[in-house]
Amino acid sequence: EPTVRTELMEQIPPIAIFLQESRPKFPTAFFEYLMPIVVRYLTDVNNQVRKAGQEALLILLEQDLVAQSDIENKVCPILLDLSAPDSDDEYKVEAVNVICKMASVLSRTTVEHMLLPRFCELCSDGKLFQVRKICAANFGDICNAVGQEATERLLIPKFFELCSDSVWGMRKACAECFMAVSYTTSPEVRRSKLSPLFISLISDTCRWVRQAAFQSLGPFISTFANPSSAGLYIREDGTLSIRPSTQDGNSNSCQPRNSITLMTSNTSS
Repeated sequence: EPTVRTELMEQIPPIAIFLQESRPKFPTAFFEYLMPIVVRYLTDVNNQVRKAGQEALLILLEQDLVAQSDIENKVCPILLDLSAPDSDDEYKVEAVNVICKMASVLSRTTVEHMLLPRFCELCSDGKLFQVRKICAANFGDICNAVGQEATERLLIPKFFELCSDSVWGMRKACAECFMAVSYTTSPEVRRSKLSPLFISLISDTCRWVRQAAFQSLGPFISTFANPSSAGLYIREDGTLSIRPSTQDGNSNSCQPRNSITLMTSNTSS
């Protein structure tokens, strides 16, 4: 019964945490018994079971309970298989969503060598606009996961493609994550490539794209500031914040001493 398999998946993370805490007694139980079930359910015929398996996998990765060898040899190959060009549409959409969510919890090397090439392919998927939409919505997170060099060499050309996509929802998603993409690049790339690209979004024929671009204008401009003097930085939750200076903290100013959130980046699809 699919409901039984779904319920089982929901119990995997707490069991895994228990086994981790009791590792001297159960040194290999998780890797021998539970991890193979999680991997197998990523390809289950029932979509609710697959969704539960995906959620369990992400929790296990966030808790650092999955060995690097299992990630590279078991998890990534399955996701690459499911997101292949000839894969079933439903499986492909789910796989790209998991790939994007995994990027923030895996090592930079793993993301760059195993997942980034497939992500770049999916950005140009001409068959399913839903796949391109997920890529556009999570573009800033992928840039942050791989760093400046890979972003400028591989991702910026794909970002240009998505910013000119015929589907206006794609262009809107790009406008919403523009600050995060810009923050990962060098000042020269921001000035020479991203600024003209942003102007094209702020002048878009669709008013929803223009509105999203105008909302991102301030955060985008902030990426040109010197963080050490402006005190601007990106927090882990994707918000642009101000770090008060020591002088402000010691003064009798009415300014709060903790970080001030200026705008939350919306990367939801």
